[in-house]
Amino acid sequence: MYSSLFQKTRWLALAVLVGMGLWSGAIHANSAVEARNKKQVSEAFDRWAAGGTTFFSDLLTQDVVWTIKGSSPSAGVYRGVDAFVEQAVRPFVSRLSSPVRPVRKQVWADGDHVVIQWEGVGTARDGQAYNNSYAWVFHMRDGKVFEATAFLDLAPYDDVLRRIPEPARE
Repeated sequence: MYSSLFQKTRWLALAVLVGMGLWSGAIHANSAVEARNKKQVSEAFDRWAAGGTTFFSDLLTQDVVWTIKGSSPSAGVYRGVDAFVEQAVRPFVSRLSSPVRPVRKQVWADGDHVVIQWEGVGTARDGQAYNNSYAWVFHMRDGKVFEATAFLDLAPYDDVLRRIPEPARE
């Protein structure tokens, strides 16, 4: 009886140790993904802040689903990078004389999710300053964002869209 109990205890102990090793490996792999994703997003923001113009093409998959949360007409779900850029980004930036640039950011990563809280500043074509606070939640796969949720104060964003006429397309 005691040897049978000892055998079961040994197997249980072995199973726990193996399980801990697998769990530890999963934690290490998860940490590596977090670090890579956080670095990738941070570096893309740094390039944007320094004057870069490829932020969205650097980070977004072609089939990204970008959701702008809120209750204004600017809120909505955009399916695909082209739809997002054409329907949400281009109408806004066309009304600016200097593009929105991140001036402060904080980045957190948890597995394949990255959260960026950032402050952006720009200038509308009428000379008025545009300032806003953003929080973006990215779901990443293979170093690219395939799902994004954006939180921002839509009042100043919508004010620029309402106040400044869209320039004629060439």
